[in-house]
Amino acid sequence: MKNWKMETKAVQSGYVPGNGEARVLPLYQSTTFKYDDAQSVADLFDLKREGFFYSRLANPTVDAFERKIADMEGGVAAVALSSGQAANAMTLMNLAEAGDHVVAVSSLYGGTVSLFTNTLKKCGITFTFIAPDADEAAIRAAIQPNTKAVFAEVLANPALVVLDIERFAAAAHAFHIPLIVDNTFPTPYLCNPLAHGADFVTHSTTKYLDGHASSVGGIVVEKGGFDWAVSGRFAGFTEPDPSYHGLIYAKDFAAAPFSVKLRVQLVRDYGVPAAPFNAYLTNMGTETLALRMERHSSNALALAKFLVQHPNVGWVNYPGLEDSPEHAMQLKYMPKGASGVLCFGVKGGKAAGEVVMNALKLAAIVVHVADVRTCVLHPASMTHRQLSEAEQIAAGVSPDLIRVSVGIEHIDDIIADFDQALNKI
Repeated sequence: MKNWKMETKAVQSGYVPGNGEARVLPLYQSTTFKYDDAQSVADLFDLKREGFFYSRLANPTVDAFERKIADMEGGVAAVALSSGQAANAMTLMNLAEAGDHVVAVSSLYGGTVSLFTNTLKKCGITFTFIAPDADEAAIRAAIQPNTKAVFAEVLANPALVVLDIERFAAAAHAFHIPLIVDNTFPTPYLCNPLAHGADFVTHSTTKYLDGHASSVGGIVVEKGGFDWAVSGRFAGFTEPDPSYHGLIYAKDFAAAPFSVKLRVQLVRDYGVPAAPFNAYLTNMGTETLALRMERHSSNALALAKFLVQHPNVGWVNYPGLEDSPEHAMQLKYMPKGASGVLCFGVKGGKAAGEVVMNALKLAAIVVHVADVRTCVLHPASMTHRQLSEAEQIAAGVSPDLIRVSVGIEHIDDIIADFDQALNKI
């Protein structure tokens, strides 16, 4: 199975039916599971055996979806959660606690910045933000004795900066701390961060993995092999857990200690698992991921080239353009395509941009991104509105920026829609 190509993994991984069983992954829409003896359930609660007893912790449909995404990303295990925000929050809370510190890039999605600077700050976790193009010396300088992780996005939303994963991994690993990367926009089809040095990958599965704007979810994938003891920073993994009779995650679950601890501590206590029906829908969506990402990428590149030439467009940001400052990194980490999101600014600023957005017919104004339908939004007044102007600029959000999530419709129709709307200025 490990030798399969990504297109095959997207269809075949995760669920293997037995003789006479359903060919398509079944939906186990059940909160609980029946056992014939008390000891079996006791062993499940003590983590002495694998199985399902309550869907807040594990469910067969969710489990198959987790196995698929772990295989696609090249990890040893995955934990599916209720949203991308939950995936990022639980990943960091699995590593850090009150008094700890995290280094993060400044170009993150606005909701993630708010999560870090507001909610997790209230939990006692502090953050230092650095530029996504920071050199290794700058990354190292931001790491403190209590730093538990470095966090970044492979393809920043909406700045579209392509992360130099190997540089950030080298800086983090010099201090024996993990690199976490959000791979939502590239997906495992376009980028494999774990192969370039990342230790954990997160996704908002709500986006391209689902692909149809039908189900909210998130997931975190563990690479495996991280040395939890060498730095002395991760007592939660190397010292006994009294809530499970003193087991030690790094010792007793050496293959995937992060995923086990995340599931049996944080998902157990915060109650943020992926819903079985959402996992079922997203698993189905992943089956066409390769086909969709090829079309998203080719359509976005064609639209970007059109916008560059339009007299009413002031600028275009898309890593797939040959003159983009991100193009070299895109070719290094995303050689099969630059995904389906681009940004541009209309001559005339915010007011002219509003005219264009209101004139679009095929492309819809929605607070979403990365599904089969072309859509637009204005980040400064929508997704990033909770941030200050300085924080917006640091995240790559200018007042005139329009983000386009290019769908899989025929490119001629997409271009025609933007052309007529731009000509309304």
